[in-house]
Amino acid sequence: MEQRILLTECSDATGLIAKVTGVCFKYSYNIVHQDQFASEDKRFFMRTVLEGDFNAAGAGNFLQEVKSLLPPDAVVRLNDGHRRRLAVLVTKEAHVLGDILIKAYSGALNADIVMVAGNYDTLSDLSRRFDVPFHLVSHEGISREEQEERMLRLLDDVNADYIVLAKYMRILSPQMVAHFPLGKLINIHHSFLPAFIGARPYQQAYDRGVKIIGATAHFVTDNLDEGPIIEQDVIKVNHRYTAETMAKAGRDVERLVLMRALTKVLDDKVFIHGNKTVVF
Repeated sequence: MEQRILLTECSDATGLIAKVTGVCFKYSYNIVHQDQFASEDKRFFMRTVLEGDFNAAGAGNFLQEVKSLLPPDAVVRLNDGHRRRLAVLVTKEAHVLGDILIKAYSGALNADIVMVAGNYDTLSDLSRRFDVPFHLVSHEGISREEQEERMLRLLDDVNADYIVLAKYMRILSPQMVAHFPLGKLINIHHSFLPAFIGARPYQQAYDRGVKIIGATAHFVTDNLDEGPIIEQDVIKVNHRYTAETMAKAGRDVERLVLMRALTKVLDDKVFIHGNKTVVF
């Protein structure tokens, strides 16, 4: 028996769950697990894990029949849980990239890392230890536009499902962000957003005398560090911390938050809803 994940999003209405599950019963698909949510603005989201015989013709007819019973704006997908392709962008910090490489290598992350690219070559050896190609796309001596054009050519060539900004310390231009559909670019920000947006958030946190610091994984939009949030976490700090020791403590939070976010995205547990997310 195979498993598939049915993802349903549409305007909310009476009887949606019964309609979808009724079609599942008709096709003899067993419902292993199901989550659903209706937002205050009347948008319905559902993730259904199914088990059954999914031959190509049957699955196609199943999707058509489900969609025919839902509101006209319905978006319905049936995913097979295959390993996704990740491209990772980096600068100099190794902790986030190292965790992604180890998790993918060990099978703990349902993805293959197809490329690492950075504006410095600091992490090239780390990438190659895991047999992952590393590409240097330096920003030195060229315009921002030219550097981004070179990066885009590489990213288009590898055709990754998701692009992870793993402490990539370059602000993406609106043109580069617009090159990809919303939801393809995932960033780890070293702050509990919306606090301390932009550069040097640990210094900002230290200057403010905060008692907690955190990290936020979010989808990238044109608005700096304001895209839909996937995952967040915090740890406690106190007056004895300097900006440097805060940054050191924060690295573990960054690593854990990004990994949890990636796992949820790869498991099809995240819906984007405006500038928010629904996460099952």
